[in-house]
Amino acid sequence: MEKLSITDDNKVLDVQRSRIDHSEFKMVSSTHLLFMDVNMTNCKITDANLSDLEIENAQLGGAYIHNIGMPPKGHPNYDANVKQKPLRFDDCYLSGTTITNCNLSGAAITNCNLSGLDISNCNIGGLKINGILIEDLLK
Repeated sequence: MEKLSITDDNKVLDVQRSRIDHSEFKMVSSTHLLFMDVNMTNCKITDANLSDLEIENAQLGGAYIHNIGMPPKGHPNYDANVKQKPLRFDDCYLSGTTITNCNLSGAAITNCNLSGLDISNCNIGGLKINGILIEDLLK
């Protein structure tokens, strides 16, 4: 397969009906990209600013999403004054999903099927279901 290299340049790419398997993008500004009807199996995104990213009508089975958020205290890029914008999940089928070691404080879960949901070893201070404090129910 022919290799195309673009270095220190400013281009707009229009790639259609093409295979770009094993391509690498490093230290690239790629704002306002559109990927439509693509197979991105086994892609990896690391050290990326994906603010305002929208993923729609996508199959994410087996996806592993981790170390998401602003840099933690002690990280060279940590800034105590910067807050991450909230994430939104709408119309998602997440049956069997595992959420581990995540800060969901201030999050809202609305109009969702939570049957069979297991919450263990979690801080439930202030947790409410339909306006009722769970701590009060457990007393």
